[in-house]
Amino acid sequence: MDDLEMLKLILRESDSPFFSDEQLQFYAEKNNYDINKTAYECLLAKAEDDSIALPGGLSLPNNKEYWLRLAKKYRPNGSKIL
Repeated sequence: MDDLEMLKLILRESDSPFFSDEQLQFYAEKNNYDINKTAYECLLAKAEDDSIALPGGLSLPNNKEYWLRLAKKYRPNGSKIL
């Protein structure tokens, strides 16, 4: 399995598509092909408010907390050797 396919699995793209292959490639390059950093950034993007309210009272809640919980697994810890 290549990194792009692994990233798609982490981001659950088959269940909740959000990114094109080109976008995933962009984020991978931006993060020096570090799969964890890339997954973290992409999951934060997916956490943007996606709630929908339609006329007639129909609404779909946002999934922000779900994506943020997943992002925590890939968050860089920021520790550095001094």
